[in-house]
Amino acid sequence: MSVTKQLSRKGVNIAAIVDQVVAKPDEIVELVEALKVEQRAVKLSYEKVLRQVSERRPELIYPYFDVFADLLDSDNSFLKWGAIMTVANLTAVDAENKFEAIFQKYYAPIPGPAMVTAANVIGSSAKIALAKPELTERIAREIPKVDKAKYQRKGFPSPECRNVAIGQAIDSFERFFEQIDDKAKIVAFVKRQLRNTRKQVVKKAERFLRTHEG
Repeated sequence: MSVTKQLSRKGVNIAAIVDQVVAKPDEIVELVEALKVEQRAVKLSYEKVLRQVSERRPELIYPYFDVFADLLDSDNSFLKWGAIMTVANLTAVDAENKFEAIFQKYYAPIPGPAMVTAANVIGSSAKIALAKPELTERIAREIPKVDKAKYQRKGFPSPECRNVAIGQAIDSFERFFEQIDDKAKIVAFVKRQLRNTRKQVVKKAERFLRTHEG
């Protein structure tokens, strides 16, 4: 049975399908082609499998980098969020520097209006910085834009959504702070969060500063 037919069945074991695809990479072509043309909700399963394969074996998915780069513009939020994570996974094997070509598009969501999209970009940034240290300073300049972001929830401005994304930013900086040249700018960003109205963000800022301020 084809991998797409397996994924169309109820109760399918996604993890088992991922194992199958890793063992038989030829099936990736079928999944990618189906992902591009399928209109039903099952395409979300295709995306999930391909994303998980990209986590384990990014070199198997890298030939389809452009497909996932295009999904960054998808009207389907779930496909867009998955593509954000997959593209980040692929930077580990990006010998052709394809990510640099889409850098601005990738980071465009941070100022708003969709918090979850921005949070996925911010949350994936440490992985990108670690895979491509030469982009560290550019990434470190993009993430703090969350400080002035304007997100909406149910059509209305939501400062609390911004606070959630700021917490994600602190977590991300924690993972690659040591390779940032302009550490003072990041410390200043985190210090501002000591006045954040969200208690969890204040706690993250305090932990970060205890470790990195000095």
